[in-house]
Amino acid sequence: MSNTFRIIRADRRHFSDEGWLKTYWLFSFSDYYDPENVQFGALRVFNDDVVAPGTGFPPHTHQEFEIVTIVLTGEITHEDSMGNKTVVKAGDAQRMSAGAGVTHSEYNLGHEPLHLYQIWIYPDVRGLKPSYDQKSFSSESQKNHLLPVVSGQGLPGAVTMHADATIYMTNLEAGKAIEFKTNESRCMFVYVTAGDVDINGERLTSNDQARVTKESRLRLRAHDDTTLVLIDVPAKD
Repeated sequence: MSNTFRIIRADRRHFSDEGWLKTYWLFSFSDYYDPENVQFGALRVFNDDVVAPGTGFPPHTHQEFEIVTIVLTGEITHEDSMGNKTVVKAGDAQRMSAGAGVTHSEYNLGHEPLHLYQIWIYPDVRGLKPSYDQKSFSSESQKNHLLPVVSGQGLPGAVTMHADATIYMTNLEAGKAIEFKTNESRCMFVYVTAGDVDINGERLTSNDQARVTKESRLRLRAHDDTTLVLIDVPAKD
C-alpha cells in the first residue's frame, strides 16, 4: 500500500473510557499524544464520542479552530459565550468558529446515549470574531451521493466555515459507486461509520479510516449499505 493511501483499522484507534464518556481519538488529543499522529493537513481533531445521559462537558474555552459537531444519535444541549442556547439533534451539523476565543458547554440532557463526531479544522485566518451556525440534513439527502454538510468552499446548502475545506456525508447503498474528483494538492480523510466499502481498490469496514494524498480522484463502491464521512482539506505543515 502506498504511503499516499494510508488505512488505519478500527482496532488501531486510541480509546479512552471515562465512564460517562467513551471516545475514540483519531488524532492526538488530551492526554493521548503521538508525534506521528497530530494532524492530517488542516484536519486537527476527529473524536468519535458516546456521552452518557445526564452528563457532558462543562464550560471550557477554545481558540483558533473551526469546530464541527455532527450528531448521529441522541441530542446535545449547547450553550456558549456568544449567547447561543441550542439543541443539536441526530442529523444536525453544528459549526462554531472559536476565532479569538469562545467558551461553551455541551450536555446530554436526554434519556439515551449521545453519539457524535467532533471535528476541528484550522481556519484560513486567525483572530476571527467567534460565530455559530447549525443545519439539519436528512438521511435521504445523503443517499448515493456525497452531500456537503459543512463547507468553506461556497457549496450550496452547507453550513459555512472559515476554512478551504468541506465535510461530506453519504449513505451509499450496496452495489452503488460514486466518485469524488479532487487534485493532488489536497488531503482526503474518510471515516466509515458503518458498512463495507472499496476506495480506490482498498477495502474499509466499520470505523476504519483512510488518509489519502496525491490522488486526483476517489472512487467509492459499497459492498454493503455504507455510511461514511469524507473530509477534504488543504495540506498544512
